[in-house]
Amino acid sequence: MTDTSHDVIIIGGGINGAGIARDCALRGIKTLLIEKHDFAKGASGNNTGMIHGGIRYLRYDVGTTRSACTDSGYIQKIAGHLLHRVPFLFPVKKKDFGGKFLLEGAEIFFEAYDRFQPLKNGKTHTRLTREEALELEPGLSPDILGAVTLDEWAVDFYRLNVENAVDAKLAGAQVRNYCEFTKFIQDSKNQVAGIEFYDHVNKRHEEHTAKWVINATGAWGASISKQTNKPYRLRPGKGTHVVYPHRISNYGLIMKAIDGRQMFFLPHGQETIIGTTDDDYYGDLDNIPILEDEIRYVIESARSIFPSIDKYEPHNSYVGLRPTLYEWGKNEYALSREHLILNHHNNLFSIMGGKLASYRELAEEVTDILAEKLDVKTPCQTHTRILPGFHPEAETEEVCMCEGISKEDLTYSIHNEICSRLSDLRGRTHLGKGTCGGVHCLNRASQIFAQEKKLSCEQQLQELKHMQDVCLSERSSVLDGANLAREELGHLLRHFN
Repeated sequence: MTDTSHDVIIIGGGINGAGIARDCALRGIKTLLIEKHDFAKGASGNNTGMIHGGIRYLRYDVGTTRSACTDSGYIQKIAGHLLHRVPFLFPVKKKDFGGKFLLEGAEIFFEAYDRFQPLKNGKTHTRLTREEALELEPGLSPDILGAVTLDEWAVDFYRLNVENAVDAKLAGAQVRNYCEFTKFIQDSKNQVAGIEFYDHVNKRHEEHTAKWVINATGAWGASISKQTNKPYRLRPGKGTHVVYPHRISNYGLIMKAIDGRQMFFLPHGQETIIGTTDDDYYGDLDNIPILEDEIRYVIESARSIFPSIDKYEPHNSYVGLRPTLYEWGKNEYALSREHLILNHHNNLFSIMGGKLASYRELAEEVTDILAEKLDVKTPCQTHTRILPGFHPEAETEEVCMCEGISKEDLTYSIHNEICSRLSDLRGRTHLGKGTCGGVHCLNRASQIFAQEKKLSCEQQLQELKHMQDVCLSERSSVLDGANLAREELGHLLRHFN
């Protein structure tokens, strides 16, 4: 049994929880972080994949734009191995409302955004004629008047989350995935004194005590808060993305959906991500469906500005829930992306809202509060300390040709990145995310996983089948007709082999 007494317990292994755990541990605060699934299961592992400045928030939430740009600059310094620059085009079509006046207005708006660019090492905007825009990206609709450029940064969001958790562990925190919160422990004065959780790996309940508890469970937070004397509400926003297995363009595109919402067309590593939807969601938080209407909505948005999108086949899709702050009467798209720290006044804090691009700033703010209460004087280091990454000197065996994943990549993650299941390697290394959907790499990967974890043949087969199910679930929503039938038949045959 591990030590069960802590200064702080953090519930929720998304980017906010992992970021807080890292900051706490680096300041010498005795920390436990638990997550009921794998890290980045919620919005942190299912977003558009940018550490961006939030240009769209500039219209109604300037503070969010400023904090996102500031933190983007810091994240570039500590996670440069996970980021790459993406030049964006904002094309304006002749039939867009306002026409040439919209193009003029866009340039004025981007001039305002230029004031924040130095915070995130971005380049200032450039205005392009129709001919210049089409020369840069011939796939654009010929029905454009021109375009404006801007500069943003894409990030491997899953690894960013995992590396924060790993660094927290390296700094002394206990970090546990597949541990599900069940209830708060209260003392004789009805103050929160710890938590009980169920460890799904070791199949046991555990009780841990702490001076402070942080509820950082994102969209799940409101339901957990019902166990306290100060429950709160959120408006979870459902965001669905469509993924293509290759780069369709080397330029990101800012485009509009049929209802006028802003969306992104993003070259991301070897893939292209298009999204996202933004809809209120009231269903099961652990089983979020991806609807055919959502897939068509996203692709139609891309088609309006990039007509040749129909020449390409989407590879998979994913969905996440934003922990958006509750407001009545506003469209989902217009809800604030700011964060709030709720003090329940019983040794419990809850994190509400927030966004990936400013997670580090949020973590510092929360840890400052805890440090003051615990009389800890160590300053924050998260803006200067480089996140841990893996850079092998030599690769001897390639396991996945689609994503260029070696045996060394897998064994490093298995032993150093809190990897409990074969499916955890999907986010850490992109295993099974390539064009083959795992068909050519999962058998060998499962053998490596079983050898390193010392699993039986039955356990290896169980992990392999679970991973195959995960791969199919992400692909099935974007397939139809014969393609879907072929995929399901192949999946069935693999399960019987």
